[in-house]
Amino acid sequence: MTAELSKTELGTLGETLVANWLQSQGWRPCDRQWHCRWGELDLVMAKGPANRDGQLAFVEVKTRSQGNWDAYGLMAITRSKQAKLWKAAQLYLLKHPQWAEATCCFDVALVACRHQAGGAPPTSPNPARQMALDDRRYLVLQDYIDNAFDVPGR
Repeated sequence: MTAELSKTELGTLGETLVANWLQSQGWRPCDRQWHCRWGELDLVMAKGPANRDGQLAFVEVKTRSQGNWDAYGLMAITRSKQAKLWKAAQLYLLKHPQWAEATCCFDVALVACRHQAGGAPPTSPNPARQMALDDRRYLVLQDYIDNAFDVPGR
């Protein structure tokens, strides 16, 4: 029998999957689960130098089990959530001024926890987009939305 994961543990594993996939795409991690008064930035990933030629992605990761009601977390990215992420990102940039001139974007990663009746998860055309949890469950990066919402004033 496999142990059940808490929502926090499942979310952390989803973030690990996305961070690993982004690294395979040439991004490097700057921060993970960065907290401030406005909330949490799940992943902060960088590409290029820490100046105006670089890119910084604030990645919101939504990990959901089967039978979810909110389109694998997409419906949870409300205007209110976007505003909180924007405020958190502003504070992040204040605390990390080397990135102040970089091109910034807000991306959303939707991760699904799927169940496999016996055996390993199905073979994926992009193995970096999936991760086995145990002999019955695996995570798959369902969708990655670049520039999921606008950054006001940038």
